[in-house]
Amino acid sequence: MKATLPARDDRTQRLERSLLGHMGRAIHDWKLIDDGDRIMVGMSGGKDSYALMWLLGRLKQRAPVKFELVGVNLDQGHPGFEQGVIEGWLREHGFAAHMVKEDTYTIVKEKIPEGKTYCPLCSRLRRGILYDTAVALGCNKIALGHHRDDVIETLMLNLFFAGQLKAMPARLVSDDGRNTVIRPLTYAPEEELAEFAQLMQFPILPCDLCGSQENLQRKQIKNLLSSLQEQHPNIKSSLLNALTNVRPTHLLDPRLSKEAPRSEGGTGAFAEALETAAARTLGITPGGGRRLPILDVEA
Repeated sequence: MKATLPARDDRTQRLERSLLGHMGRAIHDWKLIDDGDRIMVGMSGGKDSYALMWLLGRLKQRAPVKFELVGVNLDQGHPGFEQGVIEGWLREHGFAAHMVKEDTYTIVKEKIPEGKTYCPLCSRLRRGILYDTAVALGCNKIALGHHRDDVIETLMLNLFFAGQLKAMPARLVSDDGRNTVIRPLTYAPEEELAEFAQLMQFPILPCDLCGSQENLQRKQIKNLLSSLQEQHPNIKSSLLNALTNVRPTHLLDPRLSKEAPRSEGGTGAFAEALETAAARTLGITPGGGRRLPILDVEA
């Protein structure tokens, strides 16, 4: 990497060391990078993707294994999007760059009613194109810039609005088995990344070019966590630690418990009778299940 470094004071260097530490721990814990990997780095133009590419480049210089990096940006046709800024930065700092253009913006505008957020459909279309691009480029892994705050916000969103205990994995194999997605910044705090991006003078592009409303639920969760952090400074670290310290026997999913009731013989018949009685009391169909009401605030 033949980077032309901006002025780097002690604070910049300390942040870089800290972020490399978070990244190194995630790579070690989840075996994210192996010798001979060809990694496609998703470059959105935001602070996280710039930081991810920069830090992977620094790691590449000193890592005991050899791997390749290719920065990829997808221009989805949003008005005013300056893809050349990203390509210029990549090439200036010695990174391989591959630019893709696919007009998904028009499709999303046609499919999503006015006033609704474009993000879910836009993300699905982008993901499919990037997966295909990785295969075409011969990349066996796709690195994305999601960080610690993204992970815990996703956990809270699923808890509050989807009724699921689920976050965002550091390593994920796609359903068709063609791609392995890695998130080397999984342990990195967003505030460190934001300060580092500012000090490094990354040419950040706006993320609201489509004019879509910001995801209201995610914004609510972010505000809630910020408010809690003012009273409990370690709350985000605690939430991340909780994801690494799961007690399956203390949850209510019978698939996780060895003590789950079994539907064999008389026990099964008795349980079935109880279920039927409870269903009649609640006015629901036996065996049909019943979800607790979940607040769904639309963006």
